[in-house]
Amino acid sequence: MHLVMSPLEFMQRLAALVPRPRLHLIRFHGVLAPNAKLCALVVPQEQWAPAQAAPPADCETGWWHHRPARLSWAKLLKRVFELDLEHCPNCGGEPKIVAAILEQRVIEEILTHLRLQARAPPRAPARGQALQAA
Repeated sequence: MHLVMSPLEFMQRLAALVPRPRLHLIRFHGVLAPNAKLCALVVPQEQWAPAQAAPPADCETGWWHHRPARLSWAKLLKRVFELDLEHCPNCGGEPKIVAAILEQRVIEEILTHLRLQARAPPRAPARGQALQAA
């Protein structure tokens, strides 16, 4: 048995299966629920010896409140492309910004001198618009 549908109808049915962002897909009920009173009796807890327990340092208290909302561009490039922009490849020290070119005319001159494309390629129309027009 098969089902025949238009591409737009297929995309609608497929999109209905995608969960909302930041939605947990695993839900616990009963004793394993997050606020269950008996959860501590069922889930094994780690036992800390008094010698291991140490008061948190000043920088560690409330670390979850001071966490950056996003990763920096340098860390994202290191994670994705393995480019380490936080350390100099020659000496291993921290690189310093010598100059920042912000004028569009100067940037275009440099790129054309290097025989690179000075303008970004034009954006193609969204694919969804082509399906709706048909």
